[in-house]
Amino acid sequence: MAAAQISKKRKFVADGVFFAELNEVLTRELAEDGYSGVEVIVSGKLRAQRAKSMKFKDGYMISSGHPVNEYIDSAVRHVLLRQGVLGIKVKIMLDWDPKGKQGPTTPLPDLVTIHPPKEDEVFIRKEEPAPTDIEVPVMA
Repeated sequence: MAAAQISKKRKFVADGVFFAELNEVLTRELAEDGYSGVEVIVSGKLRAQRAKSMKFKDGYMISSGHPVNEYIDSAVRHVLLRQGVLGIKVKIMLDWDPKGKQGPTTPLPDLVTIHPPKEDEVFIRKEEPAPTDIEVPVMA
């Protein structure tokens, strides 16, 4: 999914669409598609002679640990312009999907589920036979 979005962005950049406007549109579009989080980074000579980087984030994005391998879909593309090369990075965080159709099947490790309380069980104590007096011979 990230590769498709970055190709779309690459086409707009090559046509000369203003970057901040484009990033806002793409982050909003991806957020509406139902993803948890989106991050778009454009770096290089944007408008001036000096290179700089612009970062746009929206939603919830994890950046460390093992779940990054399963939940984050990322892509990098380079756009060749007359002024130089622009780099575009897109990261998309997928939602947890127990069925595994649109996202990973394993939940995030910090996911907490609260179960409703169980009904109280009534315990009945079994009657034990009363102890009987047993004479134990004492050795002297």
